[in-house]
Amino acid sequence: MWRARRAAEACEVCQSLVNAHYTVQGPLPLLRLHLPSRSLHHLRPLPARPRRPQLPGSRQPFSSLGPLPLRRWKLSPAKPGYQPRRHFWPARLAARLLRLRYLLLGSAVGGGYTAKKTFDQWKDMVPDLSDYKWIVPDFVWQLDEYIDLEKLSKALPDSESLAKLLPDLDKLSGSFSLLKDFFSTGTSGETAFRATDASESDRQFKKVSDKEKVEQLQEELLRTQLKYQRILERLEKENKELRKLVLQKDDKGIHHRHLKKSLIDMYSEVLDVLSDYDASYNTQDHLPRVVVVGDQSAGKTSVLEMIAQARIFPRGSGEMMTRSPVKVTLSEGPHHVALFKDSSREFDLTKEEDLAALRREIELRMRKNVKEGCTVSPETISLNVKGPGLQRMVLVDLPGVINTVTSGMAPDTKETIFSISKAYMQNPNAIILCIQDGSVDAERSIVTDLVSQMDPHGRRTIFVLTKVDLAEKNVASPSRIQQIIEGKLFPMKALGYFAVVTGKGNSSESIEAIRDYEEEFFQNSKLLKTSMLKAHQVTTRNLSLAVSDCFWKMVRESVEQQADSFKATRFNLETEWKNNFPRLRELDRNELFEKAKNEILDEVISLSQVTPKHWEEILQQMLWERVSTHVIENIYLPAAQTMNSGTFNTTVDIKLKQWTDKQLPAKAVEVAWETLQEEFSRFMTEPKGKEHDDIFDKLKQEVKEESVKRHKWNDFAEDSLRVIQHNALEDRSITDKQQWDAAIYFMEEALRGRLRDTEAVLENMVGPDWKKRWMNWMGRTQEQSVHNETKNELEKMLKCNEEHPAYLASDEITTVRKNLESRGVEVDPCLIKDTWHQVYRRHFLKTALSHCNLCRRGFYYYQRHFVDSELECNDVVLFWRIQRMLSITANTLRQQLTNTEVRRLEKNVKEVLEDFAEDSEKKMKLLTGKRVQLAEDLKKVREIQEKLDAFIEALHQEK
Repeated sequence: MWRARRAAEACEVCQSLVNAHYTVQGPLPLLRLHLPSRSLHHLRPLPARPRRPQLPGSRQPFSSLGPLPLRRWKLSPAKPGYQPRRHFWPARLAARLLRLRYLLLGSAVGGGYTAKKTFDQWKDMVPDLSDYKWIVPDFVWQLDEYIDLEKLSKALPDSESLAKLLPDLDKLSGSFSLLKDFFSTGTSGETAFRATDASESDRQFKKVSDKEKVEQLQEELLRTQLKYQRILERLEKENKELRKLVLQKDDKGIHHRHLKKSLIDMYSEVLDVLSDYDASYNTQDHLPRVVVVGDQSAGKTSVLEMIAQARIFPRGSGEMMTRSPVKVTLSEGPHHVALFKDSSREFDLTKEEDLAALRREIELRMRKNVKEGCTVSPETISLNVKGPGLQRMVLVDLPGVINTVTSGMAPDTKETIFSISKAYMQNPNAIILCIQDGSVDAERSIVTDLVSQMDPHGRRTIFVLTKVDLAEKNVASPSRIQQIIEGKLFPMKALGYFAVVTGKGNSSESIEAIRDYEEEFFQNSKLLKTSMLKAHQVTTRNLSLAVSDCFWKMVRESVEQQADSFKATRFNLETEWKNNFPRLRELDRNELFEKAKNEILDEVISLSQVTPKHWEEILQQMLWERVSTHVIENIYLPAAQTMNSGTFNTTVDIKLKQWTDKQLPAKAVEVAWETLQEEFSRFMTEPKGKEHDDIFDKLKQEVKEESVKRHKWNDFAEDSLRVIQHNALEDRSITDKQQWDAAIYFMEEALRGRLRDTEAVLENMVGPDWKKRWMNWMGRTQEQSVHNETKNELEKMLKCNEEHPAYLASDEITTVRKNLESRGVEVDPCLIKDTWHQVYRRHFLKTALSHCNLCRRGFYYYQRHFVDSELECNDVVLFWRIQRMLSITANTLRQQLTNTEVRRLEKNVKEVLEDFAEDSEKKMKLLTGKRVQLAEDLKKVREIQEKLDAFIEALHQEK
């Protein structure tokens, strides 16, 4: 009996254990009772005990055992020889089938509790990164899109529920001891059940020290970040390829729609217009841009190339390569290309030859911007870089800050670099990307002091430590790097700190190789493993994301304020224009140039409308003014002074032939060219009445001078002109009296002009006559008195012999000198000769004029060829030949002018105007004044405001 009762109690204990353990951790293994077979026959069912009432909130036993009532069995003594039957095989089968269910349900509850506990421990150890959300990459904050942590947390039971679900451990230990005593007396010595101990893993975890916990969690966090970063890179690569395909399809016109400008391209255009409008970069321009500053050779260019994903800048070892600011606009596009603002050529950044050409072009533009005697220039080079996956932003690479001016540099190079850097950094909305070389001593840095002056609170500064791989090898104390990244070593403050590696120092490395090396270095670096650096503070990829986010944040905060300021500026300028120029249109410099260009071309066309008569009159007059001296002094006077008709004609023919072969054609072309210039200048400069605008005078003068410099007369004109002039001078036949009289009139005018010139020379030589002396209270000098006495003596000689030859003999000079000495006048023989030349010249010209009057009636003798007549008029024939040559030459030159040279001059003027139209400096120099500058400012401000409004609208649409 006592065995049967003991077995019944054991069954009841087992049932309670099963219910308790299932509620907490899951099902227990099926309890197997090893009882003697003979005792089973004596088991009798006992009266059922009343069921305990369930407490509210407590869990019911699992459903498979719920409907089975627990019965107490009554044991009776077995009869001898009785063999009991096995009536419990269905129960055994059900118990075996239900064991798997117990294990699954218990493991789920226990595993959930353990996972929640581990998650809470990790969450407590991770620092709060909410303040650095703009620095940490976006995928870290986007994990909740893939894992719903809130739902998982709600699904896990809280501590109060777990406390209610846990059984009374004291009662449970008592039951285990009772069951152990029972089974220890049985025939089987194996353990009654196997249970999973949920607290065993917790006890093992508590044995690990806190330091090992931190290391394990840091390694786990780093592995997780690297894992997600690889996933992100793969997704970005796939996204890049997809976007590239879409943009290529758009380029091919598959969608037949016009692509709008990207947001960053619109913003870059605003900055370009601002740079043209405000070359001095004053405080009116407060639009954000990323200003890259650093010491020389600190790695500024390398960081910028890593962000642009291409080796686009000239490189040199230790020498200054960045000689002027370079504005780089990064935007997304289907192809990785670069192009300048003022050029349509695209450089394919995936080809090495295009990269080399781009670097050469940048270097040439820098050297072109640098003026003579300078080392650096403040003029900005604007470059656009497009490619798949590029972060959208605008960066400005400045010349490296130097501490000492070396040989070959301008003396003011250091101050110029400081002024350029300060001009860009003093913009309150500019983001300062401060580059510090990590491989050199921090105390040698100059740029940190400069940045701290411009941004003392560090609200817009991002600090970048380059060459960290060299710093880790060379720095004796790695904690020094940690102090730099934490902002404790330098006095400057920053918004964020980053550590990057931009290669191994080999300029031929590709961007992909540098990126792989950078990731490999930081993955194995002790700086990360020892928590000196945080994972979000390393790699240029994280730096690029952080700078882009900060840039767009600054743009959104400041762009509308800048638009309002330009609206106010536009209103002020429009009011000033209305007050000063109420009746004039607002024409900027380019529009004024186009207006002046049309006026100049109209004036050039007016040259072709000049009448042939006017051209020939001007040409004949100017040509005679140039050749008259040569004709009279070198041809007519030497021939006329021979006093022989045959000798006169022979001398004239010889001298005319020599003159025609050498000097006359060139002189005629020169006269024609000067005549064309004078007429062109007259049309350009004469006022046009009320329509004349003096603002164009300087431009027209410059166009005229430049066109004249470029114009060259046709080389074949002299050869054809020489033949024509030679034939004209060979003709001696005067056909009518009108031509004869015209020749006499031409001769008289020429001789009278020479006579007036000779008398003026004599008056200057001998001084004023007695009338002027008495009337004007003038006197003669001693030299003039000597000349006057000599002149009087020579005039007496001419009166005695009016046909005296042109030259004085030696005895005549001696006679004159002695006569003068007898009157107390000392005279030099050379003075006598000079005075004689002018006296005889006047005498001869007067004689020739009187001869002209006699020849007026000599046409009859000339026509009858009376050579032996006393009235010889060979000089009239000479002047007729000259006059006819002048007329024919003028006609020939007029034809060349109207048919060829005027058109060539018009072509030259058009070329000059086209060159001036492309030269902005020339237009600024020639079109000046308050009216021009005010119109220029109005145009630029309106253009800036329109582009800013379009950009703001697109920015709001993107939000």
